This record gives sequence, C-alpha cells and structure tokens, in this order.
Amino acid sequence: MKVITLDLRFRNVTQALASFLVFAPSGPVLIETGPVSTVARLEEALSENGLSVEDIKHVLVTHLHLDHSGAAGWFSDKGATIYIHWRAAKHLVDPSRLLASAARIYGNEMHEMWGRTIPVRKERIYELRDGEDLLVNDMVVSAVETRGHANHHHVLRIGDIAFMGDAAGIRMPGSDFVTLPAPPPEFDLESWQVSLAKIRELNLKRMFCTHFGVVDDVDLHIDKLVSELNIVVGYVKNLVIQGLNREAIIADYVNWYRDRAYSSGLSSEDLAKYETANPFFMSVDGIIRYMNKMMSQEN
Repeated sequence: MKVITLDLRFRNVTQALASFLVFAPSGPVLIETGPVSTVARLEEALSENGLSVEDIKHVLVTHLHLDHSGAAGWFSDKGATIYIHWRAAKHLVDPSRLLASAARIYGNEMHEMWGRTIPVRKERIYELRDGEDLLVNDMVVSAVETRGHANHHHVLRIGDIAFMGDAAGIRMPGSDFVTLPAPPPEFDLESWQVSLAKIRELNLKRMFCTHFGVVDDVDLHIDKLVSELNIVVGYVKNLVIQGLNREAIIADYVNWYRDRAYSSGLSSEDLAKYETANPFFMSVDGIIRYMNKMMSQEN
C-alpha cells in the first residue's frame, strides 16, 4: 500500500492542509476532501499521480469541519461514496447548520476560504461507527472514535498507520512544535485526553496529519499534545479568572502563542502555516465555551 500526501495549498499557503491518496489493492482511495475552494488544486494533484476525479470512487473523511469535508458534495456528484462518522452524516445531506456555524466564525471570508459547499445525496453516504472494520477496495480501514476536537471525529487506521484528522493536533514538517486546534462548539479536554490514550494503544508506526503530513515519532508527538492540552487550557483559564473580556483574552493568547512558536525555532513563514491551518483565536472561543459548560454542570 502506498500513501501520497496531496498539498491542497489552502489560501495559497503550502503545508497547511492535506488530502491523502491511498493506493489500495483494488484502486485508489482518498482521505479528506479539503474545501471546495481547493478542488482545482486537488484535481491537479490527482492528475500528477495519473488519476482523474472520476477515478476516486471512495472518499473517507475524519470529521465534518469544512477543511476536511467541504468538497464531499462535489465528490459525490462525481460518483464517489463518502464515508463519515454517523453523527456527521445528516449535516452532509443538509449542510445549512454547518455553514451557519462557520459563518459566525469566518464572516465575510466564508466564500474565499471554503468555496460553495453543496449537499451530499443521502444514498452516496456510508455512516461509519466506532470500532467498525470497513473493507474498501480490498483494504481494511478501522474507524476509531476520537472525541475532543469534535464529537463526530474518527481516526482512520489501516494496519499500523492511521489518518488522524485533527485528533493529533497540528504540526508542520521539520518542526517539533505541536499546536492545539480547539474550535467551538465541541472542544472537550477530558474527551481528548481519553482519545489520545486510545491512539497510543493502537501502537502506530506512522500518523498522517491533515495539518500537515507524516509523523514518525508517534509517542513523542502524543506526549507533546497531552502536555499542550493542559498548558493551553490552563493559560486561558487564568485569563478568564483575571476577568479579561474575550477580545483581551484573544489578543493575549495570540501573542503568547506566537512567542512560544518563535521560541521553538519557527520562522515567520512557518508560523503563517500554523495560523492558516489553525487560527489561534478560534481556540480561545472553544476553550471558553468548554469552561462555561463545565461550570454550569458543577452548579
């Protein structure tokens, strides 16, 4: 089995967003669609590997967020079956709530970032369940539920490798810096910690991260993300306790994260890749929402 990382050059930035082309025994399989705004680049990347869009009959998606599933409708119209978490399937058929949620975050940048997201016909969707072993083009893919980033997230394991979506965080090639994507509304610290323990138990030799590329030092990478979860949530919690408003927390958080990135050895170009893949302000909103939820449960 051969895996090729396809750089979608999201927002004209390299190494920010990937799809993965898997050459299974009976034909190609695509993992992650990217958004509609990158389909021209995706077509080009498939052509570079001797394929057309019509050759892709099976598309697996780790979760619903637009950078991972936005072009699912486009692929289904080309004849592909879309495999996605059962909780997310209805939002592919009717993406109105997904798009409304994204519009609250991205505002006027929606079209430039994501393009025109279209529905997936229900008969083109296969709903994946946790623990399911799926035979796709004579290749067994196991769906591993990994909540924390989103409640509709699967890691997709094939033997001793896996496609991580956002469950393993964000890390650019050649860097040791692992960042936490914690967007609203479903970020959950405890669930993510459980998911990382579950991922560690898979004994993977290699992880493929949608943002971005191949990770070979699996245990070290997981250690870094476990640490990052606690550091980042603790930092935001302290800012909330100080009584800062959302805008002040975001400004402080972004500066703090950039300082940490530069201290780790990142260049400005490297940092731009991280912030394209994971706008830091979104994690503030996700963590504050999570904290409010925890406090309401305690009362």
